[in-house]
Amino acid sequence: MRQYDIVIIGGGPAGLAAALEAKKSGGQRILILERDRELGGILNQCIHNGFGLHTFKEELTGPEYAARFIEQVEKEQIEYLLNTMVLDISPEKVVTAMNREEGLFEIQAGAVILAMGCRERSRGALNIPGYRPAGVFSAGTAQRLVNMEGFLPGREVVILGSGDIGLIMARRMTLEGAKVKVVAELLPYSGGLKRNIVQCLDDYGIPLKLSHTVVDIQGKERVTGVTLAKVDENRRPITGTEEFYSCDTLLLSCGLIPENELSREMGVVMNPVTSGPVVNESLETSIPGVFACGNVLHVHDLVDFVSQEAASAGRHAAAYVAAEKSGEAAASSITVKPQGGVRYTVPSILRPQRMEEEQILRFRVGDVYKNHYVSMYLNGERLAHRKRPVMAPGEMEELKLKREQLLGCPAGSELIVTIEEA
Repeated sequence: MRQYDIVIIGGGPAGLAAALEAKKSGGQRILILERDRELGGILNQCIHNGFGLHTFKEELTGPEYAARFIEQVEKEQIEYLLNTMVLDISPEKVVTAMNREEGLFEIQAGAVILAMGCRERSRGALNIPGYRPAGVFSAGTAQRLVNMEGFLPGREVVILGSGDIGLIMARRMTLEGAKVKVVAELLPYSGGLKRNIVQCLDDYGIPLKLSHTVVDIQGKERVTGVTLAKVDENRRPITGTEEFYSCDTLLLSCGLIPENELSREMGVVMNPVTSGPVVNESLETSIPGVFACGNVLHVHDLVDFVSQEAASAGRHAAAYVAAEKSGEAAASSITVKPQGGVRYTVPSILRPQRMEEEQILRFRVGDVYKNHYVSMYLNGERLAHRKRPVMAPGEMEELKLKREQLLGCPAGSELIVTIEEA
């Protein structure tokens, strides 16, 4: 059985950044396992700009952003295997994988970094009535067809869901000559970044219908049209509000689901809100020596934040291998609890003795809040109270904690993160 210090599952932006930081932090034998035919992950099909403003202080396309990391991986001579599917990871960190050249093989890892990314929610998960005609695509599939394969999925398009991929594809399809009739969103607010709503919809005169959903898909062989309806506060269609739109294509941009089948099978404790692992300040899961980062942990809005988080996972994985121990006992940990409009936090557990001098706490809110405060309370004592002009579910928020604020806390302490009115 081959031995590696660190094995990284996934060669997308998270896996690449984690590998580089692990190498920089003293990791020796590092291996990236990627199931696709090239490194870079989803970035390879994201040919629009807007990447890299935080990481490189310049605006790049997705392939350009990925290329910067791939070049560094090559330069550092970090090993990677492409077209390789990971089938299983044991709690003892034995990775079982297979590819065409080597068949089935096993690797013993000192530490494992989970960086598998996420997938789109399918039509089957949405329970939309109607036949199953051709012309129904996820927005990401359409993006790959247009940007990488050179195919135009359709000429008249309706998009359900206003996530970032859906918004970007509204602009992309328009630029390729298709007519985007409408973007419908089930929720009363968009799930995408504000800049994407402006640049991808408003600039092209594409209407966005909030609190609307698709209630029927017409057509047997090919989509001929869809029916939209307004929904009430319980997200149920309101009778009499139906509108018919003729189209030959329906794109679905209805959320992303972290790819955590491997994580669940190995026994990692999961967060039901994020559908990702529960992690501590080192981004270590409930299994010692197994770390998670990027969209497999929680869905990010900017790839720059994925790289930043993955670098932290790589750094801590290298430290774990060097120390050959998981660190402080669970008794010395602080539980982070989201309340009052905060949906979740990453991390969920903090061990002050293992924290770096400054810890970033990322979270998302469950509604749109204007002129509200984000507050942190440790055992009833307020540590932070910051006013934010606007907070929306589509944009990730963050707070910074200093290690000295938490040192000396009794075992079983709670850190509450909440939204408060001004």
